Amino acid sequence: MASQRNAGASAEAELPEYAGHYRLESCLGSGGMGVVHLARSTSGMRVAVKVVHARYAMDPEFRGRFRQEVAAARRVSGAFTAPVVDADPEGGRPWMATLYIPGPTLSEEVKRNGPMDPDQSRRLMAGLAEALRDIHRVGVVHRDLKPSNVLLAEDGPKVIDFGISRPKDSELRTETGKLIGTPPFMAPEQFRRPREVGPAADVFALGSLMVHATTGRGPFDSDSPYVVAYQVVHDEPDLTGVPESLAPLVLRCLAKEPDDRPTPDELMRELRSVSAAYDTQVFVPAQRTREAPEEAEPESLADAPAKRPARRLGRRTVLVAGVLCLAVLGGLASVQVLGGAEPERKTTTARSASGGFGVWKAVPAPEAGGMPQCSYGAEKLLCALPGRVFALDPADGRTLWRHDVDGTTRSEPPVLSGGLVQPSLDLVGVLEALDPATGEPVWQEDPPEYDGVRAVGDMLLLTRSDGTVTGVDSASGETRWSHRIPGQAVPYFSSFAVEPEETGGAGGSSAYAASPSGDGNRTRVTSVDPATGDVRWDAELEGTLTPVGAADGAVYLIVEGAAYGDAKAVLRYTPGTGETHRVTLPVPVAQAEVGVHGDTVYLMGAGGSLAAVDMAAGRQRWRLETGVSRGSEPVSDGRHVYVTAPDGRLLGVDARTGELLGQTRPRLGAEADRVPDSLPTPVLADGHVYAGAPDGTVFGVSGDDPADW
Repeated sequence: MASQRNAGASAEAELPEYAGHYRLESCLGSGGMGVVHLARSTSGMRVAVKVVHARYAMDPEFRGRFRQEVAAARRVSGAFTAPVVDADPEGGRPWMATLYIPGPTLSEEVKRNGPMDPDQSRRLMAGLAEALRDIHRVGVVHRDLKPSNVLLAEDGPKVIDFGISRPKDSELRTETGKLIGTPPFMAPEQFRRPREVGPAADVFALGSLMVHATTGRGPFDSDSPYVVAYQVVHDEPDLTGVPESLAPLVLRCLAKEPDDRPTPDELMRELRSVSAAYDTQVFVPAQRTREAPEEAEPESLADAPAKRPARRLGRRTVLVAGVLCLAVLGGLASVQVLGGAEPERKTTTARSASGGFGVWKAVPAPEAGGMPQCSYGAEKLLCALPGRVFALDPADGRTLWRHDVDGTTRSEPPVLSGGLVQPSLDLVGVLEALDPATGEPVWQEDPPEYDGVRAVGDMLLLTRSDGTVTGVDSASGETRWSHRIPGQAVPYFSSFAVEPEETGGAGGSSAYAASPSGDGNRTRVTSVDPATGDVRWDAELEGTLTPVGAADGAVYLIVEGAAYGDAKAVLRYTPGTGETHRVTLPVPVAQAEVGVHGDTVYLMGAGGSLAAVDMAAGRQRWRLETGVSRGSEPVSDGRHVYVTAPDGRLLGVDARTGELLGQTRPRLGAEADRVPDSLPTPVLADGHVYAGAPDGTVFGVSGDDPADW
């Protein structure tokens, strides 16, 4: 699929010309995972085509999620959904085409025309009950039924966006980078027992959705999604304004326990008794327009109902929700809900309890927002936020220089490659390199179109959707080679420092590409010399594998289970001998973030599990339940393991025993209602630990004793 230049993160900057043989005419909406376009087939049929963002096309977890979305949507009939017309989840830019339905979303309808009258509401509830019966009948749980995922067609409501749905018997545990659902429309069990979410959760969401449709707000409202979550679990719903004929049924849908809620069939029977004369008039005559586009996949905390005057919360609710921060809600990130703190514009420094390294914190770009992503190079902290990169003094956090960059996406830190700072590795467009001493540009190049870039050693590897890889010299910006990698259709690389045995005595870094077979039984792993693009070695290994690190002449790979991204084992492969050593985990780690130190592999699961696998001993050494939902990639210095939490805490764990030794305070900032798309990996340098937080803080602490933090 030929793609136009994308110089930023906006939907229009990422407008391809074709998806397969569907010509993309205009953008209907954009969200966290992709862009939805209005398109036409060769015969002129109108379709809605969802195209995955370029920055996620290289991520195997997002690809797995998209494959799941396509599969779930195909399992459901088109009577109550937008039927899938075509899809290519394996393409360079995965896409899915569904029949275009020219009706507004429920969210658009309520915003435009206000709450629905009782007759419209009854027809809506009946139509959605039929849709849920149809969805559940084929074994799918939607898990994100909300106003923006309901289209109001002339023949009734259509449920769309199966991006986080799953079969009832799926082993998938959670999704990376997002809450599983939208808090105002999530059921209590989605917070308390996320692994046990079943069809009844969709019925609860239907109840919340009906309150929104009839009142313009939700049954549980607050400015904070965390307080909403507490109310969903503990408080009674506010049904003020819901039609009397529907209120009892809506209240049953909002029962706290799944077994107390009606099934879709029971809802349909009850609704028939509400109105004996089944109304067959046109459901909603309004046509969908692009003046009020639907978001293809809003961020998980978006799409909250319209606000109403806040209910007075009791002392207990405020205390628990505001101070204990929903500690009982295991499905949310373990985040303390604090008041919006005033931005820390000045660098502050204090001595640690042991009198060693000066603990410091700084907000180098308070106006930028977001969670700083940092790396270490040229004796500086190299950090990025939307629209800029900057260098900090590791000793005290002073800003040494700043540099503005095009685009707003900052999910990757700048890195030092070829002796220069490479600031734009998560933006597709113009490449540039900066002087690490001053931040001034050394070179800028407008390379051939590409969909992903990785710094490997002193080279930048640019991957196109057709599988072509181009090697660009990091020091000069000159193209050194360009060709396909044998055996790899579209190679998106991992890179690690390697031993001289793999490189014929040269050492340095190697780029690794992995392509699982269609049945997932085997994976082809290829090591590529970044300087020439030559294949160093190639191996067919058993299982669905992802390279995660290299040490002592061996490559470490995660063996994935049936749920995409879940780690069920760790594999060590030694290229020189072809030897493999596999350690099976006692319990799989869900959606694992992985770090390697020596012969120990650390896995941080989305549900809070942090595990250490000793490959030399051939066993899991320890497993700690941290209470942190979706922590960062763990890093270790051999003594401690460090993980960043979504609320900005830095956790320090004993690498030998798995004991939690200490943690810093939360740093949520003013935008406490937003969950970061990606978490910064802690940075280790010279015995110190550096991390970023959601309030824009970059801070440094001593790595000697986390208990001093």
